Amino acid sequence: MPRILGVDIPDSKKVGYALQYIQGIGPARSAMILEATGIISDMRARELNEEHINKITSFINSAGWKIEGDLRREIVANLKRLQAIKCYRGLRHYKGLPVRGQRTSTNARTRKGARKTVGVLKKETK
Repeated sequence: MPRILGVDIPDSKKVGYALQYIQGIGPARSAMILEATGIISDMRARELNEEHINKITSFINSAGWKIEGDLRREIVANLKRLQAIKCYRGLRHYKGLPVRGQRTSTNARTRKGARKTVGVLKKETK
């Protein structure tokens, strides 16, 4: 299993898809990396040798993209800033509700979690 920038990428996938396992690299950046380094996109990740991995790593570092840990830290800092200034988006993140205007009376189960049944409890009879 090749390791690129601290991330294990799956061996059986083609390199173009395997690079997308690195947070901050999507389909467009993956294609750009392969084109710039001259790696064939049909090659499997297990077929990458040290030279290929070094080329990919050096290209990503020279491009100056935020990936993995730096990207995660920036995203968390942005959310903390929104919550600290108590803006609408920050409050929605804090409460675990949809942020971008979706309805919540029905749906929104992904964000709100599983339904919590609220009901009346019967008195125990003696």
